[in-house]
Amino acid sequence: RRLLRYVTTCGTEGNLHGILLARECHPDGILYSSKETHYSIFKAARYYRMDAKAIPTLPMGEIDYDILAAEIEKNRDRPVIINVNIGTTVKGAVDNLDRILRILNNLNIPRERFHIHCDGALFAMMMPFVDFAPEISFKKPIDSIAVSGHKMLGCPMPCGVTIARKEHVKKVEQRIDYLNSVDTTIMGSRNGQAALYLWYSLRKKGVSGIKRDVVHCMETAQYLRNKLTEAGFTARLNDLSSTVVLERPMDDALIKRWQLACEEDIAHVVVMPNVTRGKIDKFVEELLECKEKFGRMTPARDESPLNKLACTSWGGNVVAPVGDFKSQ
Repeated sequence: RRLLRYVTTCGTEGNLHGILLARECHPDGILYSSKETHYSIFKAARYYRMDAKAIPTLPMGEIDYDILAAEIEKNRDRPVIINVNIGTTVKGAVDNLDRILRILNNLNIPRERFHIHCDGALFAMMMPFVDFAPEISFKKPIDSIAVSGHKMLGCPMPCGVTIARKEHVKKVEQRIDYLNSVDTTIMGSRNGQAALYLWYSLRKKGVSGIKRDVVHCMETAQYLRNKLTEAGFTARLNDLSSTVVLERPMDDALIKRWQLACEEDIAHVVVMPNVTRGKIDKFVEELLECKEKFGRMTPARDESPLNKLACTSWGGNVVAPVGDFKSQ
């Protein structure tokens, strides 16, 4: 009863709605979001004439929490608006909501002086089904969340869902007499089939079916990362993600054939329920052929995305021997 939910035309509309509510609640607030945030967040800041700050990220794609804290401290006379990424676009990184809340608490920012929007995009539909994953919930002091419906749930047209606290939505609510209704959304007319497909997908799969898809995606992403590593490629996978990041292939024809999304000298593969191990084996086989023919990508610059993939903060699979204490 305390939340408003509506089916959007896409994930971007959900973000536009969430940031609009934040602006209406805090007209003089500053929007903080990581540099690896989806472009729609900064598009919203431009549309709404908001003061926004792009916070640098850690190598694996999470927001740099120390820099975020320093920026909030520097501007503590202004309300705080934070976009929390539940899976960044390129690396699938999940910002640590609890750590961000601790930062606000340590800086003594009162609840009425901060607003948190969560860009859930793909992974917010997956996280509830990952064992021992952090909880993203309105039991915590968040204000809105947006997710996509055409990704994990597989709706055949772009759509999404946004959820926000009703007391915030009241600030944008307008009575439209000839509709005999109130206007609280970004778009006016929307596709009713999208809501129907969402309902159908949820009813057909059920909780157990969605969890099965999520487990498949996570395990298959690990398989892809391991196969790439064994083949000698640079490849990384965030803990809470099904997005494998790898060095960009040198052959543009291969990139186009496999529809790889690239950023400078890296590419990524988003593993979805339709991706099989057989398909991955074929992909890695073609990558090896590409490497033999065209060579490997070299970092474009010192701070390039490919160089950041080599950072030890991602973790690794090399364990230094300490000693055989059992036999000593």
